[in-house]
Amino acid sequence: MPSRHWDKILIAVACCVVTLTLWSLCAWQLIIKFHTEITETVVPPCFCHNGGICQDGACVCPDEWIGLLCDIVNFCEASTYTYNNSEGDIKNLTFERIIVGKYGSSNEKCEPHTANGNSSIAIRLCSRNGIIPTLEEPSVQNCNENLDSLASQVETAESSVVLEIAKTTQILTAVPDQLTTQNISAAMNISVQILKKPNISDDAQASNTVVATVSQLLDAKEMEFSSDLVNVTSSLTKTIEEFSLMSNITQTNIAVQSVPLMLNSSAILFLAQRDETAGNYQTTKLEIQKNATGLNDELSTEVQILLNITRNSSSINRRAGFVLYQNDKLFQSKTYSSHSNFSKQIVSGNIDGGTASGVEIAFNPKYNTSKFLLHDYACVFWDYAVNDWNTAGCTKEKGQVLRCKCNHTTHFAVLMAFRINYKYAKPLECISYVGVGLSIAGLVITILFQIFTRKTRKSSVTWMLVSLCSSMLTFNIIFISGIENQNARNHSSNTSGSEQQYSTYYTTNNTLLKSDLVDPPADSWCMAVAVLLHYFLLATFMWTALNCAQLYLLLIRAMKPLPGNFIVTMSAIGWGIPAVVVAVTLGATYREGKALNYRQEEFCWLAALDQDQNFSIKKPMLWSFLLPVALILLFNIIIFIKIIVSVIWKENKDLTRNKKDSFMGKITSTISVVVVLGITWTTGYFMLINQEETSLVFSYVFCILNATQGIQICILYTFRSPIFKKKVSKMSSALKMPEISVYLHSQIYHVSKLRPVKYFRETFRSFETENISFSTLSDSY
Repeated sequence: MPSRHWDKILIAVACCVVTLTLWSLCAWQLIIKFHTEITETVVPPCFCHNGGICQDGACVCPDEWIGLLCDIVNFCEASTYTYNNSEGDIKNLTFERIIVGKYGSSNEKCEPHTANGNSSIAIRLCSRNGIIPTLEEPSVQNCNENLDSLASQVETAESSVVLEIAKTTQILTAVPDQLTTQNISAAMNISVQILKKPNISDDAQASNTVVATVSQLLDAKEMEFSSDLVNVTSSLTKTIEEFSLMSNITQTNIAVQSVPLMLNSSAILFLAQRDETAGNYQTTKLEIQKNATGLNDELSTEVQILLNITRNSSSINRRAGFVLYQNDKLFQSKTYSSHSNFSKQIVSGNIDGGTASGVEIAFNPKYNTSKFLLHDYACVFWDYAVNDWNTAGCTKEKGQVLRCKCNHTTHFAVLMAFRINYKYAKPLECISYVGVGLSIAGLVITILFQIFTRKTRKSSVTWMLVSLCSSMLTFNIIFISGIENQNARNHSSNTSGSEQQYSTYYTTNNTLLKSDLVDPPADSWCMAVAVLLHYFLLATFMWTALNCAQLYLLLIRAMKPLPGNFIVTMSAIGWGIPAVVVAVTLGATYREGKALNYRQEEFCWLAALDQDQNFSIKKPMLWSFLLPVALILLFNIIIFIKIIVSVIWKENKDLTRNKKDSFMGKITSTISVVVVLGITWTTGYFMLINQEETSLVFSYVFCILNATQGIQICILYTFRSPIFKKKVSKMSSALKMPEISVYLHSQIYHVSKLRPVKYFRETFRSFETENISFSTLSDSY
């Protein structure tokens, strides 16, 4: 058998070995991945009903449904109520579906010409009788009264009128989303005036109505609680604190509890627990324990406050009162900013006829632990002197929940700071190391070959190919050495365990926090890596486009001279445009302390997702990388199609049979163009498919095709070169690499007609025939 045939077999075997090795690594990684997922603890499915979502083995239900499987009704159906109005006419009031614990507004509105024009005439409460939702009778308002007019009347109103004012105020605040700052201010003033009325606690209906109004105000938009409301909110919270000594009222967003003190009482504990014993739905159970020995250790306890009593008066009317707010809208801080809807409960204790030596508080806040990590917290109380949070006299205590000790008895809270629980990228897999390692070796060989064989090839260095390989080589080196964020190394120690959750992530110093969200530790190295990767990958794509333009000029427009200063122009474009894109991106996104506007935290690359882990068009990944690369790939694909149709696969009847390209030769030439133009990178866009299995398959295909792009270029543009084969043949006569030529024309072309033929008369000849080979195209500069 001829030696030339054996050479082809050896080359084919070598390529098959490399390909099979990479695909075997891919299959191995897939098997390990799926085996790990199967052997891990399997969370049983939830089988949620009625639109419930299964998260961590439990159903997260919509507002209309509750229960373990979201199968218990939590609403009252649409209803109609018939009543006699003030004029004695019979009217119907219609209500839409109402969530349990909420008030629904009637579809009927007040006449436009009235003081409350276009507001609902009545509201109706949906409560729960056992597990059955029940509608209460509607409360009908006076359409000729509004909040401002009620506020002017309430201070001098007789006891018989107070209830009607309270009911009308509640109706007018029944749609919290529509309340303005002025509405909130007027409603708060009305509530303060009513709660200050003598013996108001004896009027249970009026008291409940006022507290229900305050609960509705706590559902108003956060932005409406401006600094203009500081005085009225302070007055309201102080009034409710005094009112807590006399009443027991529980509403959705506020609870007021009172208890008499015994002569021998030494400590009293107020706690709110999540209760799942009454039916299959979760509620909050309030409890007060007299002569408590300490805080409750049960993790189901959301909030608790322990008052240590040192002295009781001889009065028989000693009482303790507690207030629990479900959010902090009445406590607008000037120093602590909130950007999330985390639980921010406020609890207050008050003693009448006694003195508290100290207060112990514990909070067990609920938040999405899979998305956020507790970074730190501060024990604070509301300082009415400055109308802001203060840490003086409060200290932290370690435990399974957030524990504090304070010397005050007024409104307490824990201000929490969270970090996003970033899913840091795992270290590179074997397939990445092998592929990128082979590419680096292949690119180095290609660059050195192009440089050191310049005289042998009797032409200048192929600047276009060398530039492409240089940018790709630099990108691969930076990628394999710096893509992993250094913060990921510290992440594994801050993971599981509720005890670790509350005893590890915070400092012992009780300092006032500035925000509820903190950025991860700054990593200037990761920022530099992201910038360099961005630049060199864009430069790589830009050089593929320029190589594409070069092929077009050489093959399609072979009879025309190249433009003047071609290399200088191409160099300015290839290295300059990516630099401009990176500079503009940095200028538009990067700010001091806001590096994540430009890069990701999971690994050192461009930012793509928003805080909710959704792809964002505002992030630079889209407009500074995906779109430019898409345009380059589209250009490359168009030219690629033109080349394969007009040159590679074109049938030329004028050629004799022995000069016609073989099928394998055409395939090889096509692959050569695909590799150098980077068309395989289009598989990366298929990774965006929102389907895990499909995305995973394309991820491995993308990894194999592109991680090995450097070695592919080396095989197709260096190992196949006749000069390289001759050099290798001198070293080992056993290895001979055949040339696979793509015959284009049996003529001689001049690259340039503007310079002396003696220096620039380049012939597109094979070293054995008069025909051009794709392996020699790169030698034309």
